[in-house]
Amino acid sequence: MALVKSTIDKTLLTANLFDGFWDRWIVHGVEREDIDTLRSSYLTKDRWMDGWRKRADQKFLEAEKLEQDNSFAEAEMKFRAAGLYYQLMQWLIPERKTEKIGWLNVSLSAFEKADKLSPIKAKYVQLPIGEQNCFGRVRIPSQTKGVVIIINPLDSTKEELFTYELDFISKGYIVVSFDGPGQGQTFTFEGLRGTTRRWESFIDVLIDFTSNTFPNLPINLFGTSSGAAWALYGSCNPKVNKTVAVSPAFVGGGIKLPDYFVERSRFVLEEEKSLPSYELLPFRNPVMLFHGKQDVMVSDSNIYHLYEQLPQGKCLVEYEEEGHCCNYKLAEIRQKAVEWFESDKEV
Repeated sequence: MALVKSTIDKTLLTANLFDGFWDRWIVHGVEREDIDTLRSSYLTKDRWMDGWRKRADQKFLEAEKLEQDNSFAEAEMKFRAAGLYYQLMQWLIPERKTEKIGWLNVSLSAFEKADKLSPIKAKYVQLPIGEQNCFGRVRIPSQTKGVVIIINPLDSTKEELFTYELDFISKGYIVVSFDGPGQGQTFTFEGLRGTTRRWESFIDVLIDFTSNTFPNLPINLFGTSSGAAWALYGSCNPKVNKTVAVSPAFVGGGIKLPDYFVERSRFVLEEEKSLPSYELLPFRNPVMLFHGKQDVMVSDSNIYHLYEQLPQGKCLVEYEEEGHCCNYKLAEIRQKAVEWFESDKEV
């Protein structure tokens, strides 16, 4: 209980003091005005939960009104926005107790309502990892060019990254997105925590599932941060076509991670760091790397050394003003990724 309170307090302290804490949520769809309003007074747990609940409830009601008016496309996006705001509530709670489970279910319900309104239907899938299951979603547009497997960073759920999903399906790609060990439904419902071995198994099973389900389509991987690290692991699989890795995390990179993140990780990981060692990976397929030059978690030297290890067909794109995950270039990065998936050349 003491660790839970400490983790929440450190998370709230960071949210109060550092603007950069919010970058991830802004680029994933949280409105700056809502953040500024909540931060106008010091954020306590109660203020966080009440503030995001009221805003999520309001968006949910607006979505229902749009649905009643037959404005289905607008209603879909508003339900997804409500779901994202409910995500902020479950996200704050690090342990898989009733409060976290409850708000995750509320968020999932909002996303399910959005899915039902979309002309591109969602299939909900579970993949066994040992004796437990990983939860995922698959969306299949009518005209398909290939598949993109989105590998989410440790601290995110598959639902949080819904804009990635929408971008890829709008370009004609089937999207496969799962909560891996330590993430989302997989952690909260199953209690499955992350280890390096479990993540290796998860990526292997995920690629096999995708290849078996869509045997005649090229499979591409897209990941950010720790998700990019595991996308690089997946790039070694002969069933994979191309891989995009944005700000891949490194084992023991000599970087001090934020205290709140380190404490949050203890709840979802059984090992201190569950990441692949790039030096040991048998790289074989083309990789496109993205790196923000202001990244305080991934050094230039680490990226350049990794790039030297990559096989033919590789590409490196750097952004001078971006930090970790290149947050404010992510929409552009997804566009570049699509162009690269469809080309035999570097972008």
